[in-house]
Order: sequence, then C-alpha cells, then structure tokens
Amino acid sequence: MTSDLASCLWHQTCQENPAFPELTGEAQADLVVIGGGYTGCAAALKAAEMGASVRLIEADAIGCGGSGRNVGLANAGLWLPPEDINAALGPETGSRLSELLAGAPAMVFSLIEKHAIQCEPERSGTLHCAHAPGGLKDLQRRHAQLRAIGAPVELLPREEAIQRTGSEAVHGALFDPRAGTIQPLAYVRGLARAAASAGAQLHSGTPATGISRSGSGWQVATPKGSLRARHLIMATNAYARGITGYDAPQVIPVHYFQAATDPLPAPLLEKILPGKEGCWDTALIMSSWRLDQAGRLVIGGMGALNHFGSTLHRSWLPRKLAALYPDLKETELKSHWHGRIAMTTEHLPKILDLHGGFACFGYSGRGIGPGTLFGTAMAEALLSGGQSRLPVPPAQDHAIPFAGLRSAYYETGATLTHLISDR
Repeated sequence: MTSDLASCLWHQTCQENPAFPELTGEAQADLVVIGGGYTGCAAALKAAEMGASVRLIEADAIGCGGSGRNVGLANAGLWLPPEDINAALGPETGSRLSELLAGAPAMVFSLIEKHAIQCEPERSGTLHCAHAPGGLKDLQRRHAQLRAIGAPVELLPREEAIQRTGSEAVHGALFDPRAGTIQPLAYVRGLARAAASAGAQLHSGTPATGISRSGSGWQVATPKGSLRARHLIMATNAYARGITGYDAPQVIPVHYFQAATDPLPAPLLEKILPGKEGCWDTALIMSSWRLDQAGRLVIGGMGALNHFGSTLHRSWLPRKLAALYPDLKETELKSHWHGRIAMTTEHLPKILDLHGGFACFGYSGRGIGPGTLFGTAMAEALLSGGQSRLPVPPAQDHAIPFAGLRSAYYETGATLTHLISDR
C-alpha cells in the first residue's frame, strides 16, 4: 500500500497516537522485532509480558503498512475453508490451525479490553454475502465445513440477509458471530502502546539496513544505530524493504482500495447495517463494506490507486455503492486510500525458520486475527524454546515463481472487472 496516508480515514480518526523515538546508538535486547504492524506489535507485547527485553524497530510510523490501511474486519479463520486448509497442510496441522484461528477474534477483543485500546471495537459478527445466486453454493460449502468443526456460523436466506445488510443486492449470507470490526490503525497503535507499557522499547523512523549473525545472536544495523539480540522476528509481511544480508520471502503483492462516506443520517443508519456487522462478498474480485463508529460507510475492492488505470477503480466505487444502496446514489465518497496484501500460492500464512529467529508473512488479506496470533506465538516459541507453540510448522525456505506476474494478473483482472461491473 503506497497511497498518501493523509487521505486514509483511519489516519484521520485514530484515537491512539503514541510517539516513539528513532533508534540512535548501540543497544542490546533478548528479542529484536522488525516491523510495527499487528504481528510485530503483538510479538513485542507478549515478549515484554514474559519478562524479556525487547526492541522493535519500524521504518516509518507504527501501522504505516497494511495494518493501518486494513478494512478492519476481525475475522475468525482464513480465507480458505477448513477442508482446503487440511488439504494443503494435512488434517492434523490444518485442524489445529483452524482451531487456533477460530479463537483469534476473542484474542483480539480480549487485548482491546485488557489494554483499553480506543479502536472502536464492535463485536457484532461479520456477513459473508452472496453477490449472486451462484455465490450461495460457495457459502453453503463453507457453512457445512465450518459447522463440521463446531463453528457457530449461520447460513442466512436472502430475505434475512437483505434485512441484516439493508441491501437487496445480496442473495444470502454466512453470519459469523465470533467476528467483528475495529478501527485497524488504532488497534495496532494500541498494541504498540501496551507493549511499551509492558517494558518493550519501540522505535519509529528506524529502518533495518543490514542484518547478520553475531555469535549465537543477531546484529541489526540502522541508519543511526545498531542492535544486538539473541532472537529475531521479521514482521514486515507485504512491506519488506531491501536489507543487506537478508532476502525477504517472496509473496504475491495484491492491492486493496477503500473510500468512505461522511457520517450517514440516522434514518439511513436504521436501514443500512443496523446490527453493525462487517461485510464482504463472494465475487472473484471481492468487495467489502462496513460502518465505522461515526456512521460512515466504508466500501472497498481489489486494486491499487497508484497507476493510470486506477481511475477505473475510483469510478467503480460510486456505482458499487449505488448498486448496494440506491439511497446513497448521490452520496460523495471521500478519503480514498489503498494498501498492499501479501499472498502466498496456497493462501496460507507462513513462518520461515531463520535459526534463532522467525519471519512471518502471507496472511492473504486476513491480517488482524492471524497477525495477532502468529506474533504472540512466535514470541512464545523463541523465548520458551518450543516450536510446538507455533500455529504452523516453520519452513526452511520459501519461493513463489513469477510472483510479479501473478500480482499483475490480479491487478489487471480487478481493473477490467471494475471497468464493466455495476453499470
């Protein structure tokens, strides 16, 4: 995600604004974390709570990457349904991952409550909406698989889905009461504040410029200082920069853009998402929509806003808004922004074993719950010496052939879709 952050709604409305200094000079720690998103801040918080000395460095500001540009849906599970996860990882590992991620929203909302994070938490569930009659088949398959592992999801017929969303453009929905919505930037900054309160030392404006092994630990160079640590967590995900001595794992960069209305009047809020669930649809080129605490409707879709064809994304947004809610046909959309998602070929998150450290990446659009879970688990595994705590077994290497071409494929598909759809 590389758009101007001044135009991002979450940066305009964030109520969590802790300040962290740039790292200068030399320092030592038990654990150094590189990256100030959900994963890195959750890892720093857990490690500090375990009594470790922690240094977290972030190249820009906390939450500057995907965590601060997220849709803000705190979902349970992954984009893949359970049987697909099992097919990729094996039934034992896959079932354990699904079980852990089923509890990820509870972990997120528990941290919000424990640390009084001012991030507009709304635990009213999410609605995965059928964008067309054919989308119901996908929801039925997901519903059956989720119910088989004990998930309390509910398949809603079209009439009830229309009532819950306030939109006649949906053809049914899968309701997950475990999930909810948050102000995504405020959540990650709240995690950072909590980590600092627990004793972690965080540094913004501090990119890692070089990494090397130093005896039994790590040496991390920055523009104005350096760090020595026994353990290392690389938590840069889709926003990895070039670092001497470190080859970031390949991912498929996929972009997602959003915009928001002004706060809607009370009569419309009585009809549009009256239960305040967050929504996304079953279309191949996915769309999402939700309300924030002030009653703004936030709507988005796949694509980037930093190339010539992005005018097609921008022109599609008001058409999509009107298709969902005809009463909003003349409503102006503001605060356009976009961000970058790290995908893997299997649509599964990965942990790479750095031998004394871990790199984590590839949430494929599900960063809030999995990022919190994986960051916490990696800190526990490094400090306790037990990799059995990890949600997935760590890999020794990782490669994606033609990652750039795959990214271009997704962007081209999204652009062409937004050229012709909802006209």
